Amino acid sequence: MSKTAQRSELYNLLKRPIVTEKTTSLAELSQYVFEVARDANKIELTQAFELAFPGRKVRAVRLITVPARTKRYGKRIGQTQEKRKAVFSITGEPIELFTGV
Repeated sequence: MSKTAQRSELYNLLKRPIVTEKTTSLAELSQYVFEVARDANKIELTQAFELAFPGRKVRAVRLITVPARTKRYGKRIGQTQEKRKAVFSITGEPIELFTGV
């Protein structure tokens, strides 16, 4: 596998940042929350984060699996998808995306 293919694979592991009141307060402690791929491990997520945000080093990663919930859509009953979140504790400069939110 080429380097560019590996890089694009790592970029796809971080799906989106999760911005809520609680995660904004965690940003003051240099902790950032992202929705991540369900099959990713901590080493891959650390590499993906450091690739996406150069100049920041990941100190620790905590993974949280959010189970699927039963939801009602009119007469039908369905389920939401299971999600996975990662809390990154970093060293270095804060991320501008979360500053002043």
